[in-house]
Amino acid sequence: MTTMHTVDNAGPRLETTTMLVQRIKAEYLELPGLQLTPWQAQRLWGLDRTQCDAILEALVDAAFLRRTRNGCYARMS
Repeated sequence: MTTMHTVDNAGPRLETTTMLVQRIKAEYLELPGLQLTPWQAQRLWGLDRTQCDAILEALVDAAFLRRTRNGCYARMS
């Protein structure tokens, strides 16, 4: 999976799933209290629903994230 992003005037760049996972993990590590709904995560990282759901669930399966009672994704404590 790849996602197209624009970076200032540098033109488009492709971001692989591995790069996205690393970036998402970095965001959660930098902001320990971060809790996002799937919709918020999609918007924040510019992902489509399928790609976002797959990455978030992979991070849950890897015990990096957990799903809260209200459906948000947060870091495991």
